[in-house]
Formats: sequence, structure tokens, C-alpha cells
Amino acid sequence: MRNAITALLLSAALSGTAAAQESEGAAIAAVIDDQLADFTARDLDGAYEHASRTIRRIFGSAGNFGAMVEQGYPMVWDNAGARYLALREEGDVWWQRVLLRDARGVPHLLDYRMIETPQGWRIDGVSLVAGPDVGV
Repeated sequence: MRNAITALLLSAALSGTAAAQESEGAAIAAVIDDQLADFTARDLDGAYEHASRTIRRIFGSAGNFGAMVEQGYPMVWDNAGARYLALREEGDVWWQRVLLRDARGVPHLLDYRMIETPQGWRIDGVSLVAGPDVGV
């Protein structure tokens, strides 16, 4: 009986954790989707609003931020769809892996570093994930 109660409590705790991660994942995906739509519409002010305070301090303006994305992340600037993969939590930071297709349909893997602020989720960085080497 004691083992059954322990198993039931553990199961409830794990399902609560899964539900919390699913809720966080939906909120995080909504922020990333919104920023991708802003870039597609060339709404740099809107895209910049989703950046963390640290990112905003680094670039100083929506124009500077947009220029960096256009030059350094063309698959984000001209995106043709996103698919959300693994979401992981590391302390106060959440990492969302995204399969993003560029304007030509070429897939790219990116990790979005997400932080929760009093104003909601903010993007605190994006890293390209190296794909596996393909041999002939």
C-alpha cells in the first residue's frame, strides 16, 4: 500500500512537471512565433520588443538589431516556418530548439535562449546548432 501511494505521488508530481513544461513551451513558442512574424513583416520595433534587456543594451536600437539579424541570421530574417523541438530548462534559462526553414526551404537548427521577466518571456540569444556531418 505504501509503495502504491509513493508511486501515485511520484506520478502526480511528474505529470505536474510535464504540464508546467508544456505551458511554458506554449508561451515560449508564442514569443518566438511573434518575433519571426515581425521579421517577415519587417517590423523591427516589434521584433526588438521580444529581445531581453541584455540584447537591447548590446544593440541599442531596433535598426541595429534588425541589421544584425539580416546579416547574421538570414534564415530568421527570411523564414518560411518553424517547428518546435526539445525544450529544456537550465536554472533560470530555458532553451527552445527550433527547426527553422529559410526562404528557400533549407532547414536550420537553432537554440533560442529564453528568460522569463516581469514583462513575460524574452529572447536572450539565438545559437545555430551544427548539423551532423554527412559522408559520401
